[in-house]
Amino acid sequence: AQASRKDVRDAVAAARTAFGGWAGRTAYNRAQILYRIAEILEGRRDQFTAEVRHTGTSKPQAAAQVDAAIDRWVWYAGWADKIGAVAGAANPVAGPYFNFSSPEPAGVVAVIAPDSPLLGLVSVLAPAIVTGNTTVVVASQPAPLAAITLAEVLATSDLPAGVVNILTGHRTELAPWLTSHMDVNAIDLTGIPDEHVQELEDRAAGNLKRVFRAADDWTKDPTTTRMTAFLETKTVWHPVGV
Repeated sequence: AQASRKDVRDAVAAARTAFGGWAGRTAYNRAQILYRIAEILEGRRDQFTAEVRHTGTSKPQAAAQVDAAIDRWVWYAGWADKIGAVAGAANPVAGPYFNFSSPEPAGVVAVIAPDSPLLGLVSVLAPAIVTGNTTVVVASQPAPLAAITLAEVLATSDLPAGVVNILTGHRTELAPWLTSHMDVNAIDLTGIPDEHVQELEDRAAGNLKRVFRAADDWTKDPTTTRMTAFLETKTVWHPVGV
């Protein structure tokens, strides 16, 4: 299906509705759900391999990409209950106070996925939701089949409705509406060609939307960069002894 502007609005509304419940879950519970998704992905490994092969990839290469996608999903799932300790801090202060900085999810994150049908999609989606964000994802334009199957996996897992909303269609038509949407808190432009990035960044400035332009190459081993890109830091002061 070629998603429209209305589909974008509906997807953002669904993501906003789901945000409170997903962000409010314990990090351990989010990890359990993501691990379960990885198990379902592995159970449908042959199907995903066949779908990746439709893009002209050889069978060994397709199988390797699917295995890498599953491994990467598991890697990010393992960070669910650890990223808070890494990104947060207990800050030294000169006074009778405790001062803590803790990471919180940014909110609704729009993601423009790269053309890699599964590995690229997993590489940009998993780090956004593992920290408690909800997402609207524009799948690979030339090869959306694996993304549609991934949507089936997510729908039959324990992932709450609205946490991931996958759109298929032309990214040049959908991305401008996502970047200008006033209820989208952040956007990942990984799948956008360089010549269109500036235009979209200008549109995103309307509501001071956070824009992430792949500082790290998703094809390489993952780091915490993509997770921390969509986190806000809350600092709390508390008197000692109270």
